[in-house]
Amino acid sequence: QVQLVESGGGLVQAGGSLRLSCAASGRTIANYYMGWFRQAPGKEREYVAAISWSGATTAYADSVKGRFTISRDNAKNTVYLQMNSLKPEDTAVYYCTKSRSLVLSRLAVSYDGWGQGTQVTVSS
Repeated sequence: QVQLVESGGGLVQAGGSLRLSCAASGRTIANYYMGWFRQAPGKEREYVAAISWSGATTAYADSVKGRFTISRDNAKNTVYLQMNSLKPEDTAVYYCTKSRSLVLSRLAVSYDGWGQGTQVTVSS
């Protein structure tokens, strides 16, 4: 069983940057595709980005493409989300998750093993 713990969230002004980390424990995530989702108050959980097991392939939601970068360090059992040029609409709780399959899926049902989330707040 994999446990995922997100960190790195906080309060930042619009245009600023944050780097989120997702540390896994219990077993290696090196063989899994991984993803980041986010959920704003009153809204459904929303896909942000996904990465293949090797890190060679990544995918992004249109809303973050060009601003966010997903990466991983399998030796550290950790996945990252670098967020630049942040906007107030990026405000949400960000979740790290493990894919059920070897597909860069945008669907939450394709993932399991969610972390507890980390709050990101972007002020205007």
